[in-house]
Amino acid sequence: MKKLSYLMVLVLLVMVLGGCGSSKPAEQATKKVPNDVLVVGMSLDLATLDPAATMDNASWKITYPCYDRLVKYKADNGKSSTEVEPMAAESWSVSPDGKEWIFKLRKNIKFHDGSPLTAQAVKFSFDRVMKIKKGPADYFPTLKAVEAVDDYTVKFVMEKPFPPFLYTLATNAASIINPKVMAQEKNGDLASGYLADHTMGSGAYELKEWNPGQNIKLQAANDYWGGAPALKTVLIQFIKDPSAQRLQLENGDIDIAESIPTEQLDQLKAKPDLQIAESPSLLVSYVYLNNKKAPLDNVKVRQALNYAIDHNAIIQGAIKGKGIQLKGPIPEGLWGYDPNAKGYSLNIEKGKQLLAEAGFAQGLTLKLLYSDYKSFWESEALLLQDNLAKIGVKVELEKIAWATLRDKVDRADYDLCLGAWSPDYADPQTFMTYWYDSRMFGLAGNRAFYKNDAVDALLREAEQISDQGARTKLYQQAQAIVLEEAPYILLFQSNSMVAMRKNVQGYVYNPMLESMYNFESMKKN
Repeated sequence: MKKLSYLMVLVLLVMVLGGCGSSKPAEQATKKVPNDVLVVGMSLDLATLDPAATMDNASWKITYPCYDRLVKYKADNGKSSTEVEPMAAESWSVSPDGKEWIFKLRKNIKFHDGSPLTAQAVKFSFDRVMKIKKGPADYFPTLKAVEAVDDYTVKFVMEKPFPPFLYTLATNAASIINPKVMAQEKNGDLASGYLADHTMGSGAYELKEWNPGQNIKLQAANDYWGGAPALKTVLIQFIKDPSAQRLQLENGDIDIAESIPTEQLDQLKAKPDLQIAESPSLLVSYVYLNNKKAPLDNVKVRQALNYAIDHNAIIQGAIKGKGIQLKGPIPEGLWGYDPNAKGYSLNIEKGKQLLAEAGFAQGLTLKLLYSDYKSFWESEALLLQDNLAKIGVKVELEKIAWATLRDKVDRADYDLCLGAWSPDYADPQTFMTYWYDSRMFGLAGNRAFYKNDAVDALLREAEQISDQGARTKLYQQAQAIVLEEAPYILLFQSNSMVAMRKNVQGYVYNPMLESMYNFESMKKN
């Protein structure tokens, strides 16, 4: 699409207003972006927006505000919560055996085309996810059937209980899509091609324009049932260069800058018209090791790589101390976290010894993939290269586009790859099962292509019982095995830090919604 950038239109509008007899021309000229418009600087363009296909937090930034779900994560007095509250559903109940869930829907919700959101739409949306059978379907592993009991009552029938089910209904995969989207179906794709770059929801916003490589425009929906958003327009500007993002933030051309390097954030905090929203998070950084590919199919090689890591140096160098070592796969702050997990610590001699035992006394060469997805990945990649060189591992760095990286990881076409993960619902299953269960190979979560039958059995047992104490014990047993077998290099758990103009108000960071915004309740003053 060859269209004039929406931001340019806004700037021109301000210039016109400044010269048309306004009583306050100087004030108008300083407001580069109107108060009902929010401009977010983002480094990467997006892939598909289809809720039944995307597993990308960057894409969810757009889809979350455009669709309603049965439940949502709640905020208490401006603070995030891992608990859920009603959204499209006004109430629900579950059978004693955990196999049937019944939801009563609100009767005042309309899709953006004016048609009502009904139980039939909920059924359509979930049936579609399960038919498409991509990563989002994995959020509902025991779902057997969805029934529209009447227009505003929907029943979910499970083959067996799934303890996190209620929380998975707050994920992007559970977005309720207007069934009329089927008019856009082509060659049996269930309209996935159309939804790749359109939305058909009932959320607070609607996708109005997408200029690939330039910007995305969201517009507030008319008569949204949850109340009219103060921000009438949200514009995502794709700005690859972090320096350009910083300059535009300081100049007031954008309201939020996502990709400013951590080491520059303290400088920005001192500026009177800027703020840094910092919050503890469940976002973790780690390295995928391709367990399917020699020599990384050798556990001693994987252990050696882990012993080469100077966690403190990486935390200081990559994120300026804004985090802690990730000693086990379940991060601190999420139930199931094991404070006794020791993880790996720096031991160069042990690393060399293990490499020699694996037959690589003379060292080896591996390639590390990374992209611009995180502002600190460049520093992180260089630090890892330096760390691994000390045990005789030469690391060749390959920086590629985010979409290309994800495709290569999904096909196991890599040696090492930088990764980041945050939970989409408050259950350790979202780490343990996704990272280590062999049914999750590829982008679904097990990006190391790790397989251990004993681990599979423990994780699948933990999915079938509701007792949290018993589940914690199973996860700790599985954790002991995976730490020994080292399918990943676990690095750190970092704080969330977002640079924004000081007049941006109401932003609530939620660790379940990493890299996303509550646009519908934010405002500017």
